[in-house]
Amino acid sequence: MRGAKLDPDVRCYFAGINACRKGGRWEQALALLGEASDFDLEPDAISYNAGISACERGGQWQHALSLLAEMWGVRLEPDVISYSAGVSACEKGGQWQQALTLLAEMWDATLDQTSSATALE
Repeated sequence: MRGAKLDPDVRCYFAGINACRKGGRWEQALALLGEASDFDLEPDAISYNAGISACERGGQWQHALSLLAEMWGVRLEPDVISYSAGVSACEKGGQWQQALTLLAEMWDATLDQTSSATALE
């Protein structure tokens, strides 16, 4: 696209990341996620979820956890899909302690959202 002087947007990057996920190319998925940021595009939670899922499929639990942490750093709140892919990546990597930690984080985040919504009512 850049060769044709077209500027890809976040949706284009998501499509590429998702294609890499489906093709088992976690390295390229991570590269595209990083490239989007390099071009001042802000990947959304859906793009991060595709990246985490690509890492999960590739048995890269460390990278999946890094992406989850990165989401918080760019002010994106991981959702159930994010955590599920992270837990699955840890499970496939034999990291049951990390999987339990993610489940606890997800539970805490759900409780925080519930209490915030109740406080607004």
